[in-house]
Amino acid sequence: MLAFLPAVVLLLQAVISVHTELVVAPAVVTDARGHHVGGLTREDFRIFDNGRPQPISAFHHGGSSVTLGLIVDRSQSMRPKTQALLAAVTSLLRTSRADDELFAVDFNDEISLALAAGRRFTNDADELAAALSAVRAEGRTALYDAVAAGLEHLEAGRAERRALVLVSDGGDNGSRRKYAEVLALARRSDAVIYAIGLMGSSPTEEQEDAGLLQRLCKDTGGVAYFPKTDAEIAAASATVATDLREQYTLGFVPAEPTDGRAFRKIEVTVVTPGLGRLRVRTRSGYIAAGDAAERRQP
Repeated sequence: MLAFLPAVVLLLQAVISVHTELVVAPAVVTDARGHHVGGLTREDFRIFDNGRPQPISAFHHGGSSVTLGLIVDRSQSMRPKTQALLAAVTSLLRTSRADDELFAVDFNDEISLALAAGRRFTNDADELAAALSAVRAEGRTALYDAVAAGLEHLEAGRAERRALVLVSDGGDNGSRRKYAEVLALARRSDAVIYAIGLMGSSPTEEQEDAGLLQRLCKDTGGVAYFPKTDAEIAAASATVATDLREQYTLGFVPAEPTDGRAFRKIEVTVVTPGLGRLRVRTRSGYIAAGDAAERRQP
């Protein structure tokens, strides 16, 4: 019997690896007036995977650090909006904490990291703001490529919470990637995407696409804001920060093996007698991180 022990151990490792894929669903709970609701417990939540209730195997609320990436549009269409863009960047970075991991992707035709070569993250909000303020607006708009780069960069982050904030007018005329590719990347990530949409005076202005920003954010559990003044920009930034700090993190292990390709819908509800009707905002679903056959390999 002892001669077969290594094979048995390898088999057990293979079986366990199939069933330890934790799916994370960041969730924000608000009341009828849109105020964040804190103090809920694991027992208050219900989570469904493709309509089937799942035991909640991980639960956390608030307090922890964030890996935050700013995706900043510096294309030609943003040149008239430079002041608003810098106001948005400054407001967002002011909401960060000393233990947050920060980075920024600025883009036009090309994608680049705002930090110096070799540095993936910083805890210094002023350093990042200064680097972004030095970039000139010019060229076309590779928005999809930039969001994909941000999602990939987030994977190196160590914080429990991960988010991207896209500062743009929403147009794309220069990406190599397609929207479907970016959406698939987002569905394989546990990141929440927000947007500060800086629109021009005309809703039909060329290269603007508010709907694109709204779709991308909604699918990941985030929100797209369209402020018109510096005060509204600051208010939207503060709301994003509160979202991240008041976020609930729910995790479950899928009851059925995943194939790494199919989209599976997530639904999260809250059962809290006496608190009235509460709204839960979370990602619409997920695609498993890898192929099930690959995960069976020891």
